[in-house]
Amino acid sequence: MTSNILVTGASRGIGASIAHEVAFRGHRVAVHAGRDVAAAEAVRSGLPGSGHVVVVGDAGDPDACRQIVDDAVAGLGGVDVLVNNAGIFEAHPIDTTSFGDWQQAWRRTIDVNLLGPANLSWLVARHLLERPSGPSGGRLISVGSRGAYRGEPITPAYGASKAGLHAMTQSLAVALAPHGILAAAVAPGFVETDMGRSVLDGPGGDAVRAQSPFGRVATPGDVAESVAWLATEAPLWVSGTVIDVNGASYLR
Repeated sequence: MTSNILVTGASRGIGASIAHEVAFRGHRVAVHAGRDVAAAEAVRSGLPGSGHVVVVGDAGDPDACRQIVDDAVAGLGGVDVLVNNAGIFEAHPIDTTSFGDWQQAWRRTIDVNLLGPANLSWLVARHLLERPSGPSGGRLISVGSRGAYRGEPITPAYGASKAGLHAMTQSLAVALAPHGILAAAVAPGFVETDMGRSVLDGPGGDAVRAQSPFGRVATPGDVAESVAWLATEAPLWVSGTVIDVNGASYLR
């Protein structure tokens, strides 16, 4: 059965790969971008199938979140699945960051990485609960991080936001199970994206690759395959799961 899937942060990197993977599996996608409409349009135009749309808005803004979901519902004729992928990763080490910059980094990271998914999840869940066909079959999938478990010394707000995202996912899994809605997440390790390119191309790149016994970091496609499975094919009984997608670089 074809699903309508809203993928946030889908104009590049992991989000673009997720959009392509679920479209390849026969589903329709709302490709979300924070600002870069041209990049989102390029992703949309390259997706297999038809009926895909672009939606735009700042995931860290509650009013924009409402518009994102409204536009996805209008463009696709409804939303069955939300993939919370949009996120930011900004360095703010505690020993070299001013108090003002520290506060700003935490506020913006939590707004985008945790409160944004929380708001989008509420909006999509409300849509599912109120749609004429009922909520059964709906799915809320989030892209968390290995950093929620192993620590992020240079970006502590990022690690904390992803830990919160995992906890939110599991709480929603319990709350929404009576309505037939699945909630689950993935926790990737280091991924070869624009966001991580400066690290991989720098003097510490080899050490990062060596964290995995496979001797490399993940590609966006490695993560996208797991997300697409959760979003479209995973049995209902995996609800509440946080899947490690880190190439055995961190075991818990």
